[in-house]
Amino acid sequence: MKVTLPSFENARVLVVGDVMLDRYWFGEVSRISPEAPVPVVRVERTEERPGGAANVARNIVALGARAALLSVVGRDEAGASLKRLAEASGVRASLHVDAAFSTTVKLRVIGRQQQLLRIDFETMPSHEVLAAKLQEFERAIEDCQVVILSDYGKGGLTHIETMIRLARERGRTVLVDPKGDDYSRYRGATAVTPNRAELREVVGRWKDEEDLTRRAQALRDELDLDAILLTRSEEGMTLYQRDRVVHEPTKAREVYDVSGAGDTVIATLGTMLASGAGMVEAMRVANHAAGIVVGKLGTAVVHRDELLAELNAH
Repeated sequence: MKVTLPSFENARVLVVGDVMLDRYWFGEVSRISPEAPVPVVRVERTEERPGGAANVARNIVALGARAALLSVVGRDEAGASLKRLAEASGVRASLHVDAAFSTTVKLRVIGRQQQLLRIDFETMPSHEVLAAKLQEFERAIEDCQVVILSDYGKGGLTHIETMIRLARERGRTVLVDPKGDDYSRYRGATAVTPNRAELREVVGRWKDEEDLTRRAQALRDELDLDAILLTRSEEGMTLYQRDRVVHEPTKAREVYDVSGAGDTVIATLGTMLASGAGMVEAMRVANHAAGIVVGKLGTAVVHRDELLAELNAH
């Protein structure tokens, strides 16, 4: 039987969080430097892509839904590039400019299709700009079904507790891509989507599957979450809800690049939920989307036709 997807054209998702500009320098490596035992990369082309919360929004649009993006950038060339790239991909971007803030840039040097080096440039935004962003958030949640809070620990979600409360008071689904070891700030959200390393940082190491379930459910109860969606790389995903645990295995495949895979997962999850799907169905589709995107280089997107083809192949 042919698998179908919900219509995404009426799905509206608001993405708030840390944005960054992902820069790629591609080149050939043919020798080792005489100055130090490091490869010499002769750069042949460069590329820029929206990263962080901007990549989440870009994935939503690629699926055929509507995405609004709310974040902070610096008054610099990288911030201008991010705004241009986001809007060119069909994202409705509201990027508050902070003159004292430098837009986060991740520069990756790629040689022979392998990442050789990553260089990060970042500072923290000011409280005044973040307060202005919070006021706009209150207005923006009226025009969405789902809110995604993409936390990369860069300071753009200082008011996340207030954002969760405001969105939930208006009946919105709130998904959080978490960061750090303090999840108390995510209390009351609909779901959080940590990977294994991120969850381990919060609940500690688990001995076996039973121990993992106990720890995950205890955290879910403590934070008053509807669900925790644990992404487990080659082991697939596990959804922890109040009355059940659902595991979705992944199909064995060659992994090319995992950067940005978490963005694709939460973007697909949010788009499915905004289209009326249940959490388990949304997880299963997000799992397939993650399987597609890890086969692509760098921060990439999954299109609706790719996802349909993948679902019908399995």
